[in-house]
Amino acid sequence: MQDQILAFKMQLKPGHVAEYKKRHDELWPELAAALREAGIHDYSIFLDEQTLSLFAVLKRRPGAEASFDALPQQPVMRRWWDHMAELMEVEPGNQPRQWPLRPMFHFA
Repeated sequence: MQDQILAFKMQLKPGHVAEYKKRHDELWPELAAALREAGIHDYSIFLDEQTLSLFAVLKRRPGAEASFDALPQQPVMRRWWDHMAELMEVEPGNQPRQWPLRPMFHFA
């Protein structure tokens, strides 16, 4: 079985680029552990500086669907969303607004 690759877009609010980067550079160890437990082993976020759109790509190990789907209920994930809510567009409950991206090309 192959890793599942997921990609999505989020939106940063103006004036928060440096703080967004800083907070991710200081990612909480307990959040990193929760991401790993959810099967995520490769996760990158890119910034389009003109639009402040954030583009995320992550790889999830096969068989990790249940733990991945439970991630939004993890207390550490909720605390992280609350911590980041002032910097980006969010849904009720502070989950970042996400727009899924459809795969168009992959070169391996």
